[in-house]
Amino acid sequence: MTTIERTAHTPTIGRVAGVVYGTAAYLLFLIVFLWAIAFVENATIVLGGTDIVPNTIDSGGPTSSTAIALLVNLALLTAFATQHSVMARAGFKRWWTRFVPAPIERSTYVFAATTCLAALMWWWHPITATVWDVSGTVTRDLLIGVSLAGWLFVLASTFLINHFDLFGLRQVVANARGVTLPPYRFVVPLWYGFVRHPIYLGFLVAFWVAPTMTVGHLVFASATTGFVLLGIQLEERDLVRSFGADYVAYRRRAPMLIPGVRRRA
Repeated sequence: MTTIERTAHTPTIGRVAGVVYGTAAYLLFLIVFLWAIAFVENATIVLGGTDIVPNTIDSGGPTSSTAIALLVNLALLTAFATQHSVMARAGFKRWWTRFVPAPIERSTYVFAATTCLAALMWWWHPITATVWDVSGTVTRDLLIGVSLAGWLFVLASTFLINHFDLFGLRQVVANARGVTLPPYRFVVPLWYGFVRHPIYLGFLVAFWVAPTMTVGHLVFASATTGFVLLGIQLEERDLVRSFGADYVAYRRRAPMLIPGVRRRA
C-alpha cells in the first residue's frame, strides 16, 4: 500500500530551487525526527561535551502548574494533529496545489508537519508525576529496546512504501529531470500484509512502551493514540476513493493496527 496522491510534472517552479527546497525540508525532518526519538525516550545526545537535545517529554521546557501544562500540551497536540491530518487529505491537496506548485506540495507538507512537531516539543510542559516506574535494570533496558524498535519499525515501514516519495524528494527530483511520475499502484509489501498501518503501529509502540510513565508522557501517548485512530478513518476514506475494491478487500483481510485481529464483516 502507498499514499494516494500523485502529482504530474509541472514547470511552474525552478528545477534547482525545487530540489534545494525539497532537500532542505527533508534534512529538517531528519533532525527533528532524531529529536523526537530523544524527546520521547528522555534521552540525551552529547556532542563535544554538550547535550544538544533542547528538552524531553519529562525534562526541560517551560514550567507551570499542572492545569496550565495540561491545557498547553493538549493545545499543542491538537494543533499538530490538525495540521497533519488536514494537509494530508486529497481535497485539501487539490485546493492547495492551486497556490503551491505541485512538485513541492509534498515537501511543503513535510516542512509544515516538521515545524509543528518541533514547536510541540519546544513548548511542551513536562508533568512529571509518576504513573508507573519499572524497577530492575534488565527489565528497563528491555522496555527501552522495544520502544526503540518501534521507531526503527516506523522508519523501515516508510522504505517499504517508498521513503523518498513519502517525504517529497522523489517529486522534486522528477521535476528537475522533467519526468512525469506514473500514478500510484496498489501494493502490499512485506508486513503491510499483516497490518494496514505499520507506521502508526510503530509510533504507538514507541510512545507506550516506557519503563517510566509520567502524567505528561501518558497525556502524550493517549492523545496521539486518539489522533491516530481518527486519522486512520480519514486516511482510509481517501484510500478507498483512490483504490476502490482493491483497498476494500485489503481492509477486510488485513487488521488495522494489531496483527491477528481481523476486521468484522
